[in-house]
Amino acid sequence: MASPRYAIYLAPPPDTPLWRFGSEVLGYDAITGENLYGYAPEGMDPIAWRAIAERPRSYGFHATLKAPFRLGEGLTLADLKDELRIFCQGRPSFDLGPLAVNALADGSGKGFAAMTPMRPSPELAALEWAVVRHFDRFRAPLTAAEIAGRQPDRLTERQRESLSQFGYPFIGEDYRFHMTLSGSVPQVAVIADALADSMANRLGSAHLRIDALVLFEQPDSAARFRVIDRFPMV
Repeated sequence: MASPRYAIYLAPPPDTPLWRFGSEVLGYDAITGENLYGYAPEGMDPIAWRAIAERPRSYGFHATLKAPFRLGEGLTLADLKDELRIFCQGRPSFDLGPLAVNALADGSGKGFAAMTPMRPSPELAALEWAVVRHFDRFRAPLTAAEIAGRQPDRLTERQRESLSQFGYPFIGEDYRFHMTLSGSVPQVAVIADALADSMANRLGSAHLRIDALVLFEQPDSAARFRVIDRFPMV
């Protein structure tokens, strides 16, 4: 039987307009597990848009802190939840500030659209690095296939070291908070502009307060990630 994977993410609370918007764009609510149909940026067909959002849909609307991992030998989901609860106790929440939709390069000559902060956040950088290090003891070693999937030949030396040590190449100095809204496409700037207009029309502006760590689970490789618990900060 395949082992489930877990991920420690940031995500807006389920009752917020930002969560609903991100979930509608992806076509999937990772809390309820429901498919959401009918969304498309202006000028696009909903069926065509659903194909563009297919890859990020499987992960749900989120920003990564600790990338997906299988539990190490002898560790349980209960152990992970207990540690997340302890980690978040007494840890202050903070305002990440306004978000904007931008086009991000993916290293393949294409790019994807994502929400990113409009200003740097030392608090976010410190939280990301703390989560990456603190929870690494829960992570099983990567398989050869998982390492190959990260295409190490396209990574910098520092990113390859991060992949080897922490199971994910984009941490620390290479970390960039982003909430993915599309798959990889050639003319990503056009997509990002259309999504920015859609966000402005629906939300006016988007702000995010970092007030909890969110645990997602993927039961097996064919399943989508689901939110299974939320651990409030103070």
